[in-house]
Order: sequence, then structure tokens, then C-alpha cells
Amino acid sequence: MTLHAVTVPKWGLAMEEATLMSWLVPDGATVNRGQEVAEIESSKIANVLEAPAGGVLRRQVAMVGDTRAVGALLAVLADANEDEAAIDMFVAEFAARAAATPQRVFAPPPEETLVIDGRSVNFLRVRSAGPTRGAPLVLLHGLGGNLRSWSLNQYELAVGRDVYAVDLPGHGASSKEVGAGTLEELAKWVAAFFQAQSLGPVHLVGHSLGAALALQVALSRPDCVKSLTGICGAGFGTPLNRAYLEGFVAAARRKDLKPVVELLFAEPTRVTREMLDDLIAYKRIDGVTEALRLLIDHALSEETQVQVHKDFGAVRVPALAIRGSQDRILPSYTIESPIRVSVIESAGHMPQLEAPAELNALIIEFIDKFE
Repeated sequence: MTLHAVTVPKWGLAMEEATLMSWLVPDGATVNRGQEVAEIESSKIANVLEAPAGGVLRRQVAMVGDTRAVGALLAVLADANEDEAAIDMFVAEFAARAAATPQRVFAPPPEETLVIDGRSVNFLRVRSAGPTRGAPLVLLHGLGGNLRSWSLNQYELAVGRDVYAVDLPGHGASSKEVGAGTLEELAKWVAAFFQAQSLGPVHLVGHSLGAALALQVALSRPDCVKSLTGICGAGFGTPLNRAYLEGFVAAARRKDLKPVVELLFAEPTRVTREMLDDLIAYKRIDGVTEALRLLIDHALSEETQVQVHKDFGAVRVPALAIRGSQDRILPSYTIESPIRVSVIESAGHMPQLEAPAELNALIIEFIDKFE
């Protein structure tokens, strides 16, 4: 059997290192390809590491608490009867190659800003990897998120197409002015962004609030939308967990915000201190609390969500709904055929962070049908 290296993965272009938080299997355990073997944490997200191949975990090279660069060796998989000397040589050769290889620093492209109707719009454009062969893809985040919510998706989706991630009004580095906070007003803002960037029909992907907004854009401006993908969409089932929405707006300290944010994930341990610190810093910006309040009272009101659910049946562009089976913010979907619904078993309300590879594959498979 060929020996296999278990290494620190790269979750998003900006990730440079991660810390080993725990081993989920001991030395000498037999594992299957794709089995969870360790928990690691980057500066933005904690997640599980899957075995790249089947075999026996013959040697754990890294210790719990070690921080290592992307691509660094964590463990070795091999046959149970593989000679120890061969494993010693494999580890030594891996270390020698790493030492001899110049470290490349992957810097993400700079975020850009434009002004629409007197309000600043912050966005990040990732150009297609290779020749452009398809329509652009635009990503709309959920309540309290920002364009970095797609850090594990945007670069992987940019195969044959440019991919835009946008800070919605009230979020990120965009203007904190949200007007009346209705889906209709936000949809006009999105359509104006398309026009400002001279985008033709786009593949539109939205998460939670962003999914309801994407549906509104598809209904009001079907000429702008080539396909629609809604992830854990507000209005796609029972109303969003109101206690979560109110708790998110009210929390002003890390200890109050932590149990609220943990509701977003199937595994609460994926919530990192830096994630919480970033959210607290965002919520302290002038105008943010007022913007979130307006969005919850209007774009995410139960009445609006009921209307979104009714409207889904009227959408005339190809549509895909994706949900996490362990979603505690939107616990049930009631989307009816012919809308396709895909379920990610390992995810809660944040599959773009919890199961990015599976989510990316679902999106690419879907939108490639309409090029």
C-alpha cells in the first residue's frame, strides 16, 4: 500500500495555518476514506479533518495544541504491517520537501467599493480559474454575515466563471443604511449592483436572509437571474427561530453572543473566539443595531416569510433549495416539487462553513446544467 499523508487543509485562500484541537481516532486505528480523524481550528472556523484514504493511522506526527502551516504533515496512513522504517523515511522525506519548498503566500484579491444611490457597496470579485465559460455567480450572505461568510466557497466556485460576494446593506463594509428594511427595497439594491457591474443574467446564490432576497430578485427581475440557489432560506419552511434572531440583535458581550451563535452550527465547538470577537466588533459599529432591527422586523418578519413561501411556487427560473439536516434556525423545509431540495446531513444552518466541499459540489452540479 502507498503511504498517505494527512495534512493541514486549506479552507479558503486566506488560510495560512491551523491548530490541532483533538484527535478523534487513536494511533493504530483503522479508518475509512472520508472518516473524521481530527478537529482543527483556523482563525475563522473550527472544523473536522477527514481521512484522505483508507488504512491504519500508523503515526500521529502532530500533537494536540500544535499550530502548523497549511500542507504540514499531521499523520501517516499505511497498512497495519507496513515497516516502521518505511514510515520513518516517509516522515523524513516529507519534512525535507517542505523545508526545500519556498512558502507561497496566497493573497486574496482586494475588496472593492462602489456607490449606488449615495450608499457605499463593498464586494469581492474572484475571477474565473481558467477561461470564462459561464455566467457570473453572485453570493448573498445572511443576517449578520458579510462577504467573508463565503471564504470557503468563493474561490472553489470560480471555475469557468467570475464569482462575486457582496456585503449587503447594513453589513460588512457596505453602508449601514437599509431604508425600510424590506425585501423589495433590498432587491432593487441588488439589481442596481448588477447594473453597475454590467452583469448579464447571473447565477444567484443566497443564504438565509440572502436566500429570501435572491428569490425576491428572481421574481421582480427574472431577466437578471439565470438560476437561483437558496441555502437554508428564510421562508423556505417554518419561520426562522425567533429566539435566535432576537438574541443575535440583543447580545452585546461575547458570553451572551456565544450560545446564540452556537445555534447556527450542528457542532457548537466550531464557533471560535475570533468569530465572536468579529461579530461583537461589527455590532458596535454605528447604525448596525438599527439596521438589524429593521431587517428582522420587515425582511424577516413572519408575515414576510409566509409570503416568501407562497412566492417560491411562482418562480420561473431554475431553482435549487439546500438545507442542513441539523438546522436549528430553520428546522423544517416545506418546499414542494418541482423545486429540487438537497439535504446536507452533517450541517446545521451554516453548510457553507460546515460542509463547504459538499455544498460547492451541489452548486456547481446545478448551475452547470444551465450554461
